[in-house]
Amino acid sequence: MAVCLATSLASAAVAANAFTLAWTHSIERVRWEEAWRVEGEVLVLERVRVRGHGAGMEPAAGAVLRDGAWEWHPRTRHAVLRLTRSAYTADYEWCADGEPCRPLSALIASDGGVTELRACPAGDAAR
Repeated sequence: MAVCLATSLASAAVAANAFTLAWTHSIERVRWEEAWRVEGEVLVLERVRVRGHGAGMEPAAGAVLRDGAWEWHPRTRHAVLRLTRSAYTADYEWCADGEPCRPLSALIASDGGVTELRACPAGDAAR
């Protein structure tokens, strides 16, 4: 399976059945991690981990404090994930396949706007 990424300037496909997106909240300075998996034509949000809480970062009902982070399992399905990227904040981190996490910009450069992620249509090869 593959994840297709697109900005207004470029597109890329990355081989991945599952991945984690991580970032540091720009105001609260708290790490946020979301574990995703590709299921057919959608992305499924499997797990959220937040190392604290603050404005707009309240743990969901039923969240459990585990190893210093609030964790919950939304299991919501998304046709597209839109990530706002800015030159004024650190980039998202992409973590997959047991490899060290790396900035999303290592996969696709930011255009200073929105980067869309979606499950690639069947037959699209990773680049």
